Amino acid sequence: MTVGKKSHLSMRLMRTTWRLRRKFSALPAKCVALTIVSLVIICVTVVLYHMGVFTHFLEKDYYTEFSYPLQGNLQPLVKELILGNKPPIKPINVFNYSYLKLCHDKCSSNANLKLLFVVKSALHNFEQRQAIRQTWGNQLHLSHVEVRRIFLLGTGFDPEIQRKVDEEDRLHEDIVQADFHDDYRNNTLKTMSGFKWAVEHCPSASYVVFSDDDMYISTKNLLRFIRNPSGYPEKESQPLAVKDFEHRDRSLKEEPALVAEGLEEEQNVFGNRNEESKLYAGYVFHSPPQRHHSSKWYVSLKEYPYHLWPPYVTAGAYVVSRSALLDLHYGSFYTKYFQFDDIFLALVALKINIEPVHCSEFYFWKKNYSKLGYRDVIASHGYGDPDELRSVWNEQKSAGHA
Repeated sequence: MTVGKKSHLSMRLMRTTWRLRRKFSALPAKCVALTIVSLVIICVTVVLYHMGVFTHFLEKDYYTEFSYPLQGNLQPLVKELILGNKPPIKPINVFNYSYLKLCHDKCSSNANLKLLFVVKSALHNFEQRQAIRQTWGNQLHLSHVEVRRIFLLGTGFDPEIQRKVDEEDRLHEDIVQADFHDDYRNNTLKTMSGFKWAVEHCPSASYVVFSDDDMYISTKNLLRFIRNPSGYPEKESQPLAVKDFEHRDRSLKEEPALVAEGLEEEQNVFGNRNEESKLYAGYVFHSPPQRHHSSKWYVSLKEYPYHLWPPYVTAGAYVVSRSALLDLHYGSFYTKYFQFDDIFLALVALKINIEPVHCSEFYFWKKNYSKLGYRDVIASHGYGDPDELRSVWNEQKSAGHA
């Protein structure tokens, strides 16, 4: 822009400003005040609208007006599906994805499988997955307790990343990949692909633990919780005799060979009374939907019109028994799809009459670490640093808490 043009624009701006000043100065003081007040009201109204304040006044009462498709009693339909029969009503939910990697032999030879870890992982999180294999996801960590793990992945657009995932799966044989885009908005698809895989390919697992790949988990404390969900942690819990193993990192080969240090462990030390119960447990929330338009978790009234969510278990880490797994899986066929996986499972659980079990030792945030402070911790969020996870888990294992 030339100097002449800049000068011309400056002159126009000055003339416009001068005209506005003349107009306002010609108005009575009362009119100017009203104009300013009106502008303030408009600005405040816009801000309150974007914050969702007005939306809250339009919400329906969750306790008296709740209704969510499919209407009616879902339990007979779920039972028919569990028995392998054709229900009288067709499912309203169809999950359109196929498995690219199935890992179908993971549970084939384990008739007494106690725990299956199903870990939702991002495609590029290779180091996080390796750290989990070497810590709480180590399948040989506990003697006399059969444990297996898989990692759930979607697809991406980078062929080099996919090549590395293919190589990783050849080394570890623990990748389950489906053909939906690996994105936050597809978390419900990812979660339900894990439910489907666990139901169809791991029928021997007594309990399934769903976790993100940035969690610390104590398998030992998890088993203590399963044994007595309503009384965990015990006031004066005695340490369970678990064999301590020496960790040896073998790069990206199979998980390290583990050597027992000679502690005796009874066969039934992790026995429990809940294998036939419908256990669905973790950190349970009772909270309203986010109506703030700029929120990552914004939900419109059209999507969900009620003032509260059903009680929901945070998706970072939670455990379900086999019975609850089947009901939640088949119940999802008859529950209208929802974008957030923890809310979707809460809606399914509500409609099939499974009450989530709350335990404060499932931390959806990163609990400040101390050796003694993690004694009863089952899960803690915020361990995206693989080295930090190894350090914390190994210290807890040495202390007998992992």
